[in-house]
Amino acid sequence: MDKKDKQILAEIQRDARQSTAEIADKVGLSVSPCARRIKKLESDGIIAGYQATLDRQKLGLMMTFFVNVSLNNHRDQPIDEFEQVMSGMPEVISAHVISGAHDYLLEVVARDLPHYESFIRKLQTLTMVKDIHTNLAIRTVKTGQQLPI
Repeated sequence: MDKKDKQILAEIQRDARQSTAEIADKVGLSVSPCARRIKKLESDGIIAGYQATLDRQKLGLMMTFFVNVSLNNHRDQPIDEFEQVMSGMPEVISAHVISGAHDYLLEVVARDLPHYESFIRKLQTLTMVKDIHTNLAIRTVKTGQQLPI
């Protein structure tokens, strides 16, 4: 990956809806070479996909929680089952395996406290879950930023 590829990636992160011609103009390439580079970045998996950034509050998801989860044991089957369940829970917008006192850190969105309580009750029914600790986000300072290239 060279300097032009990095410039293309920066432009796509800034605004993925701009045309190839607009990107080419901004990075100093003609349209065809720029399009080839974008296709290669996609086929190499560097560009994994395109998505829109939605406003959580305007969608009624007023609350964000960070949930630390510890499992009862660390065998493959309970881990796989837990991760499969997390993948199917729309409230969980990110899930990370972490080091330290807990096994997972989940970012969870909810409309309100009753919605979050309903989510937690589902989580508590999972037999592989040992412990749950929740932190409520008071205010978001930074989120969804571009990756440093």
